[in-house]
Amino acid sequence: MKKRLFFSLCLFLVSVAADAKEYTVVIDAGHGGKDPGALSADRKIREKDITLKVALMVGESITQKHPEVKVLYTRKTDKFVGLSDRARMANEADADLFISIHVNAAKNRSAKGAETYTLGVEEARTERNLEIAKRENGVILLEENHEKTYADFNPNSPESYIIFEYMQSEFVKESIHIAQYVQENFANDANRHDRGVRQAGFLVLNATSMPSILVELGYISNAEEARYLASATAQKRLSNCISKAFDRYYADLMKLSDSDGLSTERSSLSEVSQKEDGRGDDKVKPVVHVASEKEVPVFKVQFLSSSRKLSNGDVALKGLSPVSYYYDNGLYKYTYGESVNYNEILRTKRKVNEKFRDAFIVAFVKGKRVDTQQAIALFRQNNH
Repeated sequence: MKKRLFFSLCLFLVSVAADAKEYTVVIDAGHGGKDPGALSADRKIREKDITLKVALMVGESITQKHPEVKVLYTRKTDKFVGLSDRARMANEADADLFISIHVNAAKNRSAKGAETYTLGVEEARTERNLEIAKRENGVILLEENHEKTYADFNPNSPESYIIFEYMQSEFVKESIHIAQYVQENFANDANRHDRGVRQAGFLVLNATSMPSILVELGYISNAEEARYLASATAQKRLSNCISKAFDRYYADLMKLSDSDGLSTERSSLSEVSQKEDGRGDDKVKPVVHVASEKEVPVFKVQFLSSSRKLSNGDVALKGLSPVSYYYDNGLYKYTYGESVNYNEILRTKRKVNEKFRDAFIVAFVKGKRVDTQQAIALFRQNNH
């Protein structure tokens, strides 16, 4: 009897472990291959080399301290990876956190210090942040068919960045949370000049469907700082700052999970975010479940979230009309098309994805947001 009970307990624990979602973090070493990134004044020190070494150290540290966390890399060698591919890797892995590591540069050779970015547009210092975004986004010009991939986005045109004035990351609070930890560690543990947590329109952050940050380790255009960034001592110290920030952030998530009785599946510091339709979904409070066959769900394609209400014909809508929206968690969430036929809305989604690659399907019953997977299952059951 004891053996039987023990065996049953083992099966139960295995079942629970199988059901629990593994926490996944993606470490992105900026640039690589044919794209050297920023260069020192003497062109001997390259951004791509620094970012790769630091990224590998960050990932190794997280793996050692948190063996239960899955660590993935956008690159582990000196190879070129497009911005859209970096984001796609994270999205397909259903990652919980994306950390992109870079090195800064400026015309002013005395500029120095470390800063961490989240997606958005900062009212102050916008012109300076725009220049940094232009430089980091400029890598898309090295990609084949970049006009089609990025919907004619021109990284050197200020007009292309208008859309970022309307877009806010669904995970902005979580992103800022870990970004602040990174900056605290840079200042306290590495004695770096703290340039703070900032926002800018980085394409790689815009395309990811999870909390995401972009870290600028320092200014390679500053001769003294370039030598520092190239040293093994500095790279180890800076990587420790980032991995320690992850330790604190992850611990916060675990505390939230324990106190709320939630699983660690995509736990956020403000609420639990759900994944539906195979894409990064937005935060919902809470998702209503479909109760019966009489409740016929209406499917729509959600393509954009904005902190402000947009007018008809706004450039951020990219010509989609007519559109509708619902207000949730302080954001206006815009949808296109609607149908009780899931197959029909799926075709609509494919068209919307040509303009908004991360658009996804949502479902409503009597005007209230419902669980999309249950709505799809109900549709298939009723149309079997």
